[in-house]
Amino acid sequence: MLYKKVSYFVLFFIFLFTCLSLFFISRLQFDYNFDHFFPKHDPDLKFYLDFREKFGNDNDYILLALENNASIFEPVFLKKIDSLTQQISKMRHVAQVLSPTTISSPIIESFGLFEVPYLHVNEPQRYAQDSLAIYQSPGLAGTIFSTNAKSVSLLIQTSPNLTKLPSDTLLASIRKNVHALGLPRYHIAGKAVAQSIFVDRMQYELVLFMSISIVMVIIFLYITFRTWWGVVMPLLVVLISICWSMGIMGLTGTTIDIMTMLLPTIMFVVGMSDSVHILTQYVTEVAEGKPKTEAIITTVKDVGMATFITAITTAIGFLTLLTADIGPIRHFGVYTGVAVMVAYVLSMTMLPAMMLLMPLPPRTAPRREALTWPFLLRRLLLFVFRNRTRLLISSVGVVIGAIYCISLIRIDATLLDDLADDDPVKLDFQYFEKNFAGVRPFELYLKAAPTQTLYSLPVLREIEEIEHYLNHSYGLKFILSPVTVVKTLNKAVNGGSETAYKLPDTEKQWHQLQKKLKLFRKRPELNSLVSADLIEGRLSGKMGDIGSAKATQLNHKLRTFMQQQTNPALLQTHITGSSVLIDKNNDTLTRDLMEGLLLDILFIGAIVGVMFRSFKMIVITLLPNILPIVLIGAFMGLVGINLKVSTSIIFTIALGIAIDDTIHFISKLKLELLTGKPLYYAVKRTYITTGKAVIITSCILMAGFCTLIFSNFESTFYVGLLISLTLLFAVLSDLLLLPILVVYFFKPNVSSKGKKAPKHIQTH
Repeated sequence: MLYKKVSYFVLFFIFLFTCLSLFFISRLQFDYNFDHFFPKHDPDLKFYLDFREKFGNDNDYILLALENNASIFEPVFLKKIDSLTQQISKMRHVAQVLSPTTISSPIIESFGLFEVPYLHVNEPQRYAQDSLAIYQSPGLAGTIFSTNAKSVSLLIQTSPNLTKLPSDTLLASIRKNVHALGLPRYHIAGKAVAQSIFVDRMQYELVLFMSISIVMVIIFLYITFRTWWGVVMPLLVVLISICWSMGIMGLTGTTIDIMTMLLPTIMFVVGMSDSVHILTQYVTEVAEGKPKTEAIITTVKDVGMATFITAITTAIGFLTLLTADIGPIRHFGVYTGVAVMVAYVLSMTMLPAMMLLMPLPPRTAPRREALTWPFLLRRLLLFVFRNRTRLLISSVGVVIGAIYCISLIRIDATLLDDLADDDPVKLDFQYFEKNFAGVRPFELYLKAAPTQTLYSLPVLREIEEIEHYLNHSYGLKFILSPVTVVKTLNKAVNGGSETAYKLPDTEKQWHQLQKKLKLFRKRPELNSLVSADLIEGRLSGKMGDIGSAKATQLNHKLRTFMQQQTNPALLQTHITGSSVLIDKNNDTLTRDLMEGLLLDILFIGAIVGVMFRSFKMIVITLLPNILPIVLIGAFMGLVGINLKVSTSIIFTIALGIAIDDTIHFISKLKLELLTGKPLYYAVKRTYITTGKAVIITSCILMAGFCTLIFSNFESTFYVGLLISLTLLFAVLSDLLLLPILVVYFFKPNVSSKGKKAPKHIQTH
């Protein structure tokens, strides 16, 4: 009776806490802010933020490309482009629109400055002459006009740091006006587009994967226990643990991003492990004839410590993500680690409470099940011992081959790695890569030396030399800099002649030009290039999304070039921008997470050492779990999966999850040895009693993670694929390798000490 009262009290408390959690869940918001993925304590981030404060963002824009069936120099098409330009210019959150119908070539004469449009929209007879002028002018072909003259591009400068709601509203208005004008063939790209699609898909996939995971887990639970309570009780435990965990996120003000989006799905499969082990042991105890209360107490004693240790090791696997300096990665590690411990607490409180209040499960089904599993596991163990030498040699051979494959892994990532190759958003971005300057921004900070300004002729020549390198060796396709201002000014005072688009040849010529410089510095497309005191400035550009590996190499060569060729007595430079920070993330985060993996191994080794007080047992436990990590690395090298933010986190997570089965095995082995059983018999008993739960939980985990391979995000896809493969390799390693390692190398200090291994091992 006392146990029932305690059970009711526990369940009532859990109900209250769940209601409170639901309240805080309602406060959760979705977020996809690029800035959050930059390392907080990186000096390059501080430099970039200061740079951005002075000169503005390098990604507050929307690119809109519009195609025409024939040539772009067609009156109806150009009039539609002009109308669209005027409509977009009036939209809220639009700061400026650079359009083919509004750009002009400035001309300065004695009576003042006037603008000559590159395109005379309402004078079709001038289109042939206009097209010649456009494609002979530097900086227009490949930026505003496509190189094949089949499409034009509008550069829409937006308000700084637009959040999702105003971005979505603006994008919807742009698309509405494009369709209203009968311009069906268009492509749109930019930060606002990526932000919108990522958040919408995160919300959709969060619901989708949770639903799929629930269905998969229900199927496995029913196959395992063949009763409704065997499905409902673990399901409730996991759902409530997810609820509590997300409630804690809401309480602490954390948002759901592309990383924390995975928490419910991961917890649904990871949190199920404890419940399955507890219920499996409970059914076994009942099948042996024990009363319900005694069966529950025995189950908690036998499985409680093992599940606690597995919860700790799994949580450590996630908490080692704290070695990363990126906010979303750290949040994911912390809250998933907390969620694992919450699931353990509920498994050890809520589950026994429900079992006490439920009727005693039928004994016939478990017995019938027990006849099947022990038979299969005995046969498998017999195969393992009979082929132990072959299995060990094969394992060594696999490791040697895997090490070579690991050497093939490359650290690389592109800006839109998360999207599939056939994704419409990615195809739009690639359209700009192919037909225009590209979407990857480039930023170079410029600072004139003391006694100089950025508009001093010697400084301008230094910048021009850098521009020449960027154009011909770096691959930059579009450049704006103080040199652009001066060259455009020189062209303007020479009647718009293209041959005058150059720096002045002498100081005297430059002195004459300087008087008219103020007319140009205030032009909308140029006024953010140089500070008011003319000391600091920027060189901005765009290029193709070449990937972090190639970009890092190019930046290294660029720095070397500037160190050797740029005179520091005239000009100081610093490569910055959001793209550089993203590239740097892949290198630093990979190193951080590899350190986290080592910490994970050390923590797990320490836990095993405390349990067995044996260094050999630490090695025996770790080897079967390091092997799957090595195999995953080999798989990545073989199929060409690059090491980046999304794939590097997998190793620490996978190790923390995969080692659970090993912990259950050695915990049960320790209990068997403490009863005085010989080592071989203890291994046999352990293998048969824990094998079922190990296989079932691994299947549930793999099925749950496999649902993630249906994601439209590449990072989520790889988390699902690689962790599923890790779990598969881990369960095979535990079933085929762990028993051999134990009997070969472990010498327990129990009553079995001194007994020699029989040459022919009987397992039946």
